[in-house]
Amino acid sequence: MTTALITHPDCLLHVNPPGHPEQVARLQAILAALETEPFAGLVRVEAPLASDAQILRVHPADYLAALEEASPASGMVAIDADTSLSPGTLRAARRGAGAVVLGVDMVMAGEVRNAFCAVRPPGHHAETATAMGFCYFGNVAIGARHALEEHGLERVAIVDFDVHHGNGTQDLVWNDARVCFASTHQMPLYPGTGAREERGAFGQVVNVPLPPGASGGVFRAGMLSRVLPAVEAHRPEMILISAGFDAHARDPLANLQLVEADFAWATERLCELANRVCGGRIVSTLEGGYDLSALAASAAVHVKVLMERGYG
Repeated sequence: MTTALITHPDCLLHVNPPGHPEQVARLQAILAALETEPFAGLVRVEAPLASDAQILRVHPADYLAALEEASPASGMVAIDADTSLSPGTLRAARRGAGAVVLGVDMVMAGEVRNAFCAVRPPGHHAETATAMGFCYFGNVAIGARHALEEHGLERVAIVDFDVHHGNGTQDLVWNDARVCFASTHQMPLYPGTGAREERGAFGQVVNVPLPPGASGGVFRAGMLSRVLPAVEAHRPEMILISAGFDAHARDPLANLQLVEADFAWATERLCELANRVCGGRIVSTLEGGYDLSALAASAAVHVKVLMERGYG
């Protein structure tokens, strides 16, 4: 078994205003890096559109209807200062959620060991009924709920190492004891959530805030001391990753000092954990990362580790 790369050209149809950091070029840079020879062994699959039923596992019907109604035929509609709808936005967002659902299906069927969803827009800031922070649907939460309800899993874990706290994911899983959510993130920073005291309705949420300027060593220490033990104690039958690469030292939107080797290390540790507790089952999906060269290089090392473990 190996690694699936799940993406779709529709993810390039979501357009933000000029100068916006979440740009089409982000996904283009990652896909170009993954077209090189070391990635020839990837199983390349097109993401389906997430169905209404899949989205409605985490978002209410009136929220989905309001987004559909607001979606413009041309131009842009601003939801907030950072988040806008273009004509292709919701189709791209449905591909993003659908990619994670398909990744879960492929891993559960034993077609691949793990999967990386190269999609945009990201999803981890989308709350139950609020689009924000460049995000519309809670992609990783939709995938987690699909694993639980379609495949009969009893426990899953979500690990988020994006530099911004995944407030949306936390909101969507807060009351679900089956889902452990563990996040490392810079604090203070947008969106202002993610304090250590935020524990979830069942104590299944683990937040590891990192101070501005924190090094890769501080990040690794947080993973080793809190994230990995909490996930292992949850005994997940699948691990999902919100793979944001904006904790990189070159990223313009934050102040952590991670480099590619730190993302490779985190992926190694998560693969080792998955091999111990859930047969190596991992589905990872792209979140942030806004320096194009750092993003592409970081995503490449993340996928390379997944591929190496995919043959394990």
